[in-house]
Amino acid sequence: MTDTRASDGDREHTVVLLREHVVQGRLTLEEFAERISGAYAARTNAELEGLVGDLPATVVSRRRPTRLVLSVLGSSTREGRICIRRRIVCLMGFGNIDLDLRQATLEGDTITIVAIGVVGAIDVYVPEGVEIDLHGFAFGGHRRARGNDPPPEPGTPLVHIVAFSFFAGVDVWRVPIAWASRSWREVVGGIRSGAHHELDA
Repeated sequence: MTDTRASDGDREHTVVLLREHVVQGRLTLEEFAERISGAYAARTNAELEGLVGDLPATVVSRRRPTRLVLSVLGSSTREGRICIRRRIVCLMGFGNIDLDLRQATLEGDTITIVAIGVVGAIDVYVPEGVEIDLHGFAFGGHRRARGNDPPPEPGTPLVHIVAFSFFAGVDVWRVPIAWASRSWREVVGGIRSGAHHELDA
């Protein structure tokens, strides 16, 4: 590795490589958000090489993609290194769904989550810095994104969420990178108390 000063072109090249790795499932959303911030802050080529040096040239994933999360009169969760292609549907009736994308791997640079809830709650957890586009309709309930909303870095995947709520809550929680190991309850409690604002100070 070299300690020569990194140029803007060097940084952009590293970002492109990282983006390819996240699209191909080699990096989780959380890892990608952390590394892309490091790429733009890097001063030398050695720092840039350190961000991609542990990534293999090829990888074959045998995970089946998650396409549907269903909860009726109960609760369903999806977490860990789940594989998501272009679309995932969450259907909930009189229950709750927790969909944690922090360790998810994507097979595209844009994914769509269709969330339909009737009397209950759907919670989606996304690493802070990943771009979120939330739309939909709520009747007797709500749909909202919570947490810090920094400008997305170029090349960050887009999570497009279409939410339909009927006496249900659909919440998207932007999880700070510093809270990577926190449980869902700790993340929700921290954001509700405003503790996430202190990380920007």
